[in-house]
Amino acid sequence: MEVTGPAQQAAWRERTVPGVERVRPGLWSVPVPLAGPLRWVNAYVLELAGGGLGLVDTGWDADDSWAALCAGLSGIGAGVADVRGVLVTHMHFDHVGLAARVREASGAWIAMHPADARGLASLTGRAPELSTETEVAFLVGLGAPEADARADAGTPEQRAQWHRLARPDRLLEDGDRADLPGWSLRAVHTPGHTAGHLCFADEDTGLFFAGDHVLPRISPNISTHAGGLADPLREYLVSLEAVGAREPAEVLPGHEWRFRGLGARTRELRAHHERRLAELLAAVREHPGSTPWDLAAHLTWSRPWSEYARRMRIFAVTETDAHLRLLASRGLVTGDGGAVPTWTAATLR
Repeated sequence: MEVTGPAQQAAWRERTVPGVERVRPGLWSVPVPLAGPLRWVNAYVLELAGGGLGLVDTGWDADDSWAALCAGLSGIGAGVADVRGVLVTHMHFDHVGLAARVREASGAWIAMHPADARGLASLTGRAPELSTETEVAFLVGLGAPEADARADAGTPEQRAQWHRLARPDRLLEDGDRADLPGWSLRAVHTPGHTAGHLCFADEDTGLFFAGDHVLPRISPNISTHAGGLADPLREYLVSLEAVGAREPAEVLPGHEWRFRGLGARTRELRAHHERRLAELLAAVREHPGSTPWDLAAHLTWSRPWSEYARRMRIFAVTETDAHLRLLASRGLVTGDGGAVPTWTAATLR
């Protein structure tokens, strides 16, 4: 891998946020601040033939994020009113969050994959109380004590903010060309991180807008959730191998920094998950009859398990569940089929 965004990498190391950067003629990277360990989202601004701008992702729906996006556009001599269209790589809040404000300020269309459009409709169309109870029930079904599940899932009042998220005006399937004049961006469906995750490959420049599918430093969270993909890690690894066959001129990820060497990075990520699967299988063998909630506590994380709570603990447990499902599909573990399934290593013949 070759780092092509050294200013972004330097900002990461210095625990700051990088400045707006001109990536190519007519293309800029605007860092939009984000609370939490990822620190910012890369919103990409594309100058359109005939006037106006396109965006790839927008950032989190917060006032300081909105201010940063507006300031970034102002810094390149433009404004939010110039935006004509927004391509959303996936439905997570840090990527779609500001799309509603952009559309309100500019009249821009918003496009995403149909699977994520359905997921977003489920989130925004469901009463916060029902949404909370659905997640609590899902976590209890993974082995969480109900009190812990409720503490981690949060309150209906916290979930009410989801109703501000914008549903798309347009849908993009795999291979569809985005309506951004002057660019030849085609959608590449890469399920795993979400069911409808999209990357965008520009046929003229060789640029690859990777969203969260491939990041240069970390592995994106691959998790199960209520109503989601049955085997999200399998889908992720398949789509990871598919994009790894490409060798774009440059990879523009949703977080961290730009790089070259997509094939090498996808091999690293696939190897990471194989190591993770082996660690989990060893934990199942050592603790037979355990739930995903139990097993997550026996795995290696970036900090002590006792420090995990709320969304971080949910991500860890649901990621563990995704790895269990792939082990099961490979015939290496078996579940007992109960309402709260427990897992045991399969007997190999």
